Amino acid sequence: MPPKRKASKVSTSQDEVDLKSLKVADLKSLKVADLKKMCETNGLGKTGTKTQLIQRLQKHQQDEEEPPAKMKKEESEGTKMKKAFQALKEENPTAKRKAKVDQSCPLSNDSDVQVLKDYDSMLNQTNIGQNNNKYYVIQVLHNKRTGNYWTWNRWGRVGEAGQTSLTPCAKDEKKAIDLFKKKFSDKTKNKWENQNNFTPYPGKYTLLDMSGEDEEEEKVEVKEEKGKKKKVKGCSLDKATQELISLIFDHDMFNNAMKAMNLDTKKMPLGKLSKQQIAKGFDALLELEEAIKNKKSQDVLSDLSSKFYTLIPHDFGRMRPTVLDNADLIREKKDMLLVLSDIELAQSMEKDSTKKEGEKKEMPHPLDVKYEQLKCRLTRLDPSHEMYEILQTYKEKTKPDNTKLRILDIFEINREPEGLRAKRHDGISNRKLLWHGTNVAVVAAILKEGLRIMPHSGGLVGKGIYFASLNQKSYGYVGSTGGWGANKENIGIMFLAEVILGNEHSVFQCEPNITKAPAGCDSVVAQGQIEPNPKEDKVIVLDGKQVMVPQGKPVKNPKAKNTSFYFSEYLVYQESQVRLRYLIKFDWSN
Repeated sequence: MPPKRKASKVSTSQDEVDLKSLKVADLKSLKVADLKKMCETNGLGKTGTKTQLIQRLQKHQQDEEEPPAKMKKEESEGTKMKKAFQALKEENPTAKRKAKVDQSCPLSNDSDVQVLKDYDSMLNQTNIGQNNNKYYVIQVLHNKRTGNYWTWNRWGRVGEAGQTSLTPCAKDEKKAIDLFKKKFSDKTKNKWENQNNFTPYPGKYTLLDMSGEDEEEEKVEVKEEKGKKKKVKGCSLDKATQELISLIFDHDMFNNAMKAMNLDTKKMPLGKLSKQQIAKGFDALLELEEAIKNKKSQDVLSDLSSKFYTLIPHDFGRMRPTVLDNADLIREKKDMLLVLSDIELAQSMEKDSTKKEGEKKEMPHPLDVKYEQLKCRLTRLDPSHEMYEILQTYKEKTKPDNTKLRILDIFEINREPEGLRAKRHDGISNRKLLWHGTNVAVVAAILKEGLRIMPHSGGLVGKGIYFASLNQKSYGYVGSTGGWGANKENIGIMFLAEVILGNEHSVFQCEPNITKAPAGCDSVVAQGQIEPNPKEDKVIVLDGKQVMVPQGKPVKNPKAKNTSFYFSEYLVYQESQVRLRYLIKFDWSN
C-alpha cells in the first residue's frame, strides 16, 4: 500500500476554522496563493482573479452558516448548468500561448521550424443542411536557423487528412503574414487583428479557441534538454496503485473516450481545446434547449445544431451530422461536455505538476507527482480484508446476470475536504453505501474534486447526484477503456459512496424538475420494482457512523407497488451528503 503521507498544509481542519472566522477585510489582505489554498481546502474551484476567489469563499461561508434544514431558492436548469461551467469561463482567454506546427506539415519534424508568434488558426464549419462538416488550418512558419518563412494551409472534411498547401516566402516575414491574414479574412469574414472579438458569419468558418502550450512549460522542457539529465526518484506507490494512476492519466485512454463520443481527436488533441471553447459549446446547447422548449422549426434546430458542431468538432465521417432536436440528445451532449471538461482538468493537473517539479535537481517519480495532484489518499484493500469480502458480496449479489464482472482491485478513498463538509450532517442517520458508475476518463477529476451536482444523463429525478443500490443499474453508466493498449485490457471503474440519505422522499414516476428534497426530507428515492433483500443488509462503521451495506440478492420491493422504475435510484441534492469511500477496478472484458 502507499506509504503514510503527511497531510498537505492546505488540507487541515484549521483552514476550515480560519475561513469561518475571517471577514472580508481579512480575505482582501491575503495573497492570491493563500486564497487559492483556502479554496482548494474547502472543495472550491481555485481559478480566477483575486476578487472572484474572495467572492467564492464568501459564498461558501454563507452556505456553511446555513442550517441543513434550510433550503435554498430553487434554481432553473439553465442557472445550475451555467454555475457548473462557470469555472470554465474564468480562465484568462488572453493568456499567452505557444502553438505547435501542424503535424501534417512536412516541416513539423524540423526542430528549427516554429509557428511565428500567434499566427496560428484552427477554423471549423458545420452546416447540416448542406452536409458540410469541414475544417481549415492556417499557420505562419519560421525557420529560426535559416530565417525562411512559409504559410501552411490544410483543409478538408472533419476526420480526414484533407488537402494541403505550403507556400514559401523566402525571408519575407511580411509576405507570409499578409498571406495568412488574407486567407483568414477570406474564410471567416473577420480581420485577424480582431480575433479576440471574433464574430461568426453564416456560411463562413468559425475560429476555435485552442489552449496551445504555455511558454513557461516550454521553457522548462528546453532547460531540461540543454542541462544535465536529472535524477528521478523511485516510485513510492505499490504496484496496484501505480497501475491505477497510470490508467486514469493515460493519454490513449482519454483519446479512446473522446473517439467513443464521436469527437474529432485530430482537431481536438488532448490539452488543446480551451476551457472557453468548451463553455461556448455549453452555451450553444442552452440555445438549443430553449429552441426545443419554444417548439422552433426543424430548420432553426438544424442551424443551432450546426453551430454546436462548429464549436465542438465531431467526426461523422461522410454521414450527415445529427440534428439535436430532443431533450435526450441535448442531455447526451451535456454529459459529453462534462466528460470533456473533466479530461481537461486531468490534463491541467499533469501540466501543473510538470511546472512545479521542472526546476528541481532531483525529480520525484512522475506517478508520485500525479498521485499528489489528486489531493486524496488511496489505500489498496488486501483481498483477505473483511471489507473486501463485504464489497465482493455486494457486487456479486447485485451485478448483471450475464457478466462475471471480476474485481481487479479495491481502493479505500480518503478525501479530507469531504470529511470536513460532511460534519454539518452529523445528526443525520440512515446512511447507505451505494454504487456510482462513471467513465474512466473522468475518474481523476472525481478523485480530485469529488462528485458534483451536475445534470446527469438519466435526469429522471431532477438535478442531483445519482446512486444505485444495485450494481447492475450503475453498470450501464460505466465507460470502460475499450481494450486499447498492448495488453488489450478492457477496464471499468465504479465508486462506492457513503450517501447520507436521512429522511427519504419516495417517487414512483419521472419528476425531472426536482432540484431539492422536499421540506422535512434529506433525499429522494425513485422506488424501483426490485431492491437488494433488506433482511441481509450489513452494518459497518465508517468514522464513527453506522452505514448500511446491501448483501442480499434482488427481491420485490414492497414500497413500489405502482412504480414506473425497474431499478431504484437514490438522489441527494447537496454535495456535502456524499463521501467517496471505495474505488473498484473491474475487468470489463466479460
